[in-house]
Amino acid sequence: MKRIFFFTLLFSLISNLSFGQFHTMKIPRTSPKVTETQRLGITDITISYSSPALRNRDVWNNVIPQGGNPIAWRAGANMSTTIEFTTDVLIEGQPLMAGRYGFHIIPEHGNYTLLFVQPADQWGSYYLDVENDTVLKVTVGSETCSNTEQLDYEFLNRTENSLVVGLEWGERRIPFKVEVDLNNTVVESFREELRGINTYHWQAWNDAALWCLDHDTNLEEALSWATRSIEGGFGGFAANKNVTNLSTKMRILKRLGKDEELLATIEETENMSLNEHDANEFGIFLLRLGYFEEALSYSRGSLKIYPEAWSIILNKSIANYFLGNTKAAIKDISDVKGMAPEQFLNRLNEIENEFRNNSYKLAGSYN
Repeated sequence: MKRIFFFTLLFSLISNLSFGQFHTMKIPRTSPKVTETQRLGITDITISYSSPALRNRDVWNNVIPQGGNPIAWRAGANMSTTIEFTTDVLIEGQPLMAGRYGFHIIPEHGNYTLLFVQPADQWGSYYLDVENDTVLKVTVGSETCSNTEQLDYEFLNRTENSLVVGLEWGERRIPFKVEVDLNNTVVESFREELRGINTYHWQAWNDAALWCLDHDTNLEEALSWATRSIEGGFGGFAANKNVTNLSTKMRILKRLGKDEELLATIEETENMSLNEHDANEFGIFLLRLGYFEEALSYSRGSLKIYPEAWSIILNKSIANYFLGNTKAAIKDISDVKGMAPEQFLNRLNEIENEFRNNSYKLAGSYN
């Protein structure tokens, strides 16, 4: 009798244990898991959430209470929604450090208190300690949007350094603005990347310098990066002097007002042996830099090597125009029209007319 009881108890325990185990099969869920990532500058913003459906419910009144004694909502379904930032950010103007956070919302009479909490992984909002777990709390309003059956997060109004994250469900959107310190985050990223495999690539040093120039930031260090692109690292390793990185260096020197170094670098480039394409590009660079006498002199010298290069004759023509030598400019443009491919003739005719009307404007000036 005892033996029968033992086996009955053992079978019962095994059965209960089997039914109590977690399911391991991939079964479609009512509120599917969604992960979305958006890059802002070099900052990755990743939101992970489970997306419930409306199913004909008035969710903003009957499912998510707005009044009385409002409680935190997981901003999705199942586990709490999480949001991760790979750099420090501003949320509605308030600082938040890089990291991964649980994202919860307290609705109350049309206003929404957004909570960024740690630990990030909690089962919904049931065990959230609002006072002790909250790292950042901001309050926002809501706005209408196109009807959305499934709860969704959208990235809206993107600029170079900001965007709006919008939780959308039904016809309501809860938006909040995310901003980054673009210059600081990008420059810090450059410093780190240039210590890795990119330290051996002249293009990486030049790209970093050019980005700083285009954003008018960190120019002294950018100058050192452009120089590194040209001269290489220890012992000149991975050096690559070319028109591209020399042009970057010259533009930074001009921006910094280092005229003597600029003229020395121009002379250094003029003395290089360049192919026809690079000679044309350097001539264009001098024109955009506003160094018209140097552009004229360089074009004349290049034409001794490449006498049939119509693009270099065009550079010479433009340099003459800006130096007030209109007759010489028009003569040069006439010569160019006899040499250039047919697809360029319409623009060349326009340039000639602009020379005659004294209305020509140089595109892409570096002034």
